[in-house]
Amino acid sequence: MSETASSDNDETPKRVQKRLLITGLVALMAAGGAFGATYLGLLPLGGSQEQGQGESGAKLLAELGFVPIPPLVISLGAAEEGRHLRFVAQIETSRTGTAEVEHLMPRIVDVINGYLRAVEVAQLEDPSALIRLRAQILRRVQMVTGPDQVRDVLITEFVLS
Repeated sequence: MSETASSDNDETPKRVQKRLLITGLVALMAAGGAFGATYLGLLPLGGSQEQGQGESGAKLLAELGFVPIPPLVISLGAAEEGRHLRFVAQIETSRTGTAEVEHLMPRIVDVINGYLRAVEVAQLEDPSALIRLRAQILRRVQMVTGPDQVRDVLITEFVLS
């Protein structure tokens, strides 16, 4: 009888270990699946938030305004090189602010022209230059118009020749 009791005790820890291992694997797989579904947007968390974003997105689009910046052709480097930059952009603002931005366009063009002439050709040729240029131009335009007037600068044409 002592043999059967000892054999039951030996098997019980093995069974417990198997159950713990299986339970742990199932929990790990469930956690991974939940993370993946949430990350991919398959689980809508906060359903009312989506409606709010849709309404605010439509409202935002209704009040957006764009003011074109006249095309700029800027000579780069030494005159002997004959390199030029063609720059065309739009300023994103509110519909109510478009008149003020249009009124300040000569100053805006002057600031952009001065900045682009100061940038080195090597920096303009860098593939990631457009991101930095956009940020720098936006900051300078906001200094002219005021920080609340201009939301973004959208570069529509940037050609080095």
